[in-house]
Amino acid sequence: MIIHNLGLEDSILNQFILEVRDVQIQKDAMRFRRNIERIGEILGYELSKLLSFEERIIQTPLDKIKVSVPYDKLVLFAILRAGLPLHQGLLNYFDRAENAFISAYRHHKNNEDNFEIIIKYLASPSIQDKIVILADPMLATGKTLENTLNAIKENGIPKQIHIVSVIGSKTGVEYIQKVFPKNTHLWIGAIDDKLNEKSYIIPGLGDAGDLSYGVKI
Repeated sequence: MIIHNLGLEDSILNQFILEVRDVQIQKDAMRFRRNIERIGEILGYELSKLLSFEERIIQTPLDKIKVSVPYDKLVLFAILRAGLPLHQGLLNYFDRAENAFISAYRHHKNNEDNFEIIIKYLASPSIQDKIVILADPMLATGKTLENTLNAIKENGIPKQIHIVSVIGSKTGVEYIQKVFPKNTHLWIGAIDDKLNEKSYIIPGLGDAGDLSYGVKI
């Protein structure tokens, strides 16, 4: 796996990472969603540099000109529900892409710390020979991404997979390196050191889904 940890570089991305982590700014759900969306836009822009390009000739009001543009067929996967703002940020830039949606959630038996990832819903076009982009804001254990990968295999073999995340844990990153194809790219805003007993990223930012859309039962 090729890891692009953009948080190691000085850029405006770090301002948005700061704001999604800050407990005071998090109180504004609309701003939280917009910051996740903006992070998706930045990571999508960086990702776009690795796509395949071709020259096209267009007519301006004054003359013709050659422009180099991407031509890969993309499928954007939103992992519900937390992945929706990140997905929207990617869609803002890859507006010609096809879209897919998959539900994945942690199921805690008897409110125990241990859990399993349940996949209940998948709506996807064929991914055969296409670029798949998985939008999962919090890469904690990596099990959600693994289950997502297993679920989408029935829809074809992609040309390549890109994972886009806001924050991950070292444990989660190391795990997906083992289960995803070697030519997979991970685009991420920050990688934190550890997980707590409930497998939440520390220091992380909390529950991205709850912060975006309200606390669930």
